[in-house]
Amino acid sequence: MYKPLSIVLGVALLASLGLVAATASARSDVRTGSDAQVAVLLPDSKSSVRWETQDRRFLAAAFRAAGVTYSIVNAENDRQRQRAQAEQALTNGAKVILLVNLDSGSGAAIEALAAARGAKTIDYDRLTLKGRAAYYVSFNNAAVGRLQGQGLVACLKASGAYSKKPVIAQLHGSPTDNNATLFRQGYQSVLNPLFKNGTFKKGPDQAVPEWDNQKALTIFEQMLARTSNKIDGVAAANDGLGNAAISALKARKLKQIPVTGQDATAQGVQNVIAGDQCMTVYKAIKAEANAAAKLAISLIKGTKPAGVNGKTFDGRRQVPSVLLTPVSITKRNYKILFTDGFLKRGEVCRGAYAKFCK
Repeated sequence: MYKPLSIVLGVALLASLGLVAATASARSDVRTGSDAQVAVLLPDSKSSVRWETQDRRFLAAAFRAAGVTYSIVNAENDRQRQRAQAEQALTNGAKVILLVNLDSGSGAAIEALAAARGAKTIDYDRLTLKGRAAYYVSFNNAAVGRLQGQGLVACLKASGAYSKKPVIAQLHGSPTDNNATLFRQGYQSVLNPLFKNGTFKKGPDQAVPEWDNQKALTIFEQMLARTSNKIDGVAAANDGLGNAAISALKARKLKQIPVTGQDATAQGVQNVIAGDQCMTVYKAIKAEANAAAKLAISLIKGTKPAGVNGKTFDGRRQVPSVLLTPVSITKRNYKILFTDGFLKRGEVCRGAYAKFCK
């Protein structure tokens, strides 16, 4: 049936606007427009899928339940955009900024701006070195690294490689992320004594700029080339970097070796149950988001700061902190991710990975 061109174009325009709106909603979540009391500044959607799939929804739910107006935006790894997002939030009257910085320099500038406008900042997940955050909410990130180091050792023992002087490569997180420094300190506290006493051989060791998984793939391919494929284990700082190493090993048709990870992403857990990755680290993001939301709400309401249980040195001062405990995830206990509601079984146990779920 013939349809006038104007109708066809109108339908196409509506569809296009719908697509744009859907795309925008994945990057921003603004409640009650310009009067948000708390502004959440997320960093990107590439370094880890958690920011959009986990943190956003849990933070939004916590603020909605408390009747607190909020905005959640994502800078997509653009420092100027994150600064502009902070300025807009403060102009709109935000009393608390919940910040996941892109680096400590730009984060400190945002925190100084917030302080000048009479707002308080909470460092969320990532500590801003020498910043002005009133509080810090995160997991014990050195403990995350220790779990990775201990997990790698356990997997090397299970594979029989521990007693054969295995060569261990290290893929560190972004050098501009203080968390990456803490993860590194954690797993190296386990590995360095073994390098020193000759139990392990220290292999290639490199940081991955901005947690970029494609760069990690290139870096690990170069590591394999330099060592003639003689790498027996990989301390990878998160699941994305671990998957890059796994992809390089598969491309060269090399055998499975122990590879660590972190964040308990669906892909990371699939790699764990398939035997390509020896472990990941579960940081209960719902608990972290709820802790941050409760703290922000207490600051808005002027009540006692909620949940503070420690202090963290930011290079200049001790920042009052809410610190949570991470959990190591292996083939033996991965199902707690389902029972906790962190992941859905269908996100992991599908396609080629369904056979590994029992």
